Amino acid sequence: MTRDRALRRPFDAAPRRNALLGRLAEDRGAATAEYVVATLAAVGFAGLLAVILAGDEVRGILTDLVRNALTVG
Repeated sequence: MTRDRALRRPFDAAPRRNALLGRLAEDRGAATAEYVVATLAAVGFAGLLAVILAGDEVRGILTDLVRNALTVG
């Protein structure tokens, strides 16, 4: 086949397009990715709480809250 004839041959993009759309339509692994995002968010929130609760001021507030709750009368 000559170069000119190869350049004039019509190109059918439908099979490649359909294959690409088929791969994009698959959602295998989507649930796993959602679990990863939720887990990372939970770990980040837990880390933030640990930093906040480690402070002396917050510890004092929580201690006073528990003492007041346990005080009778």
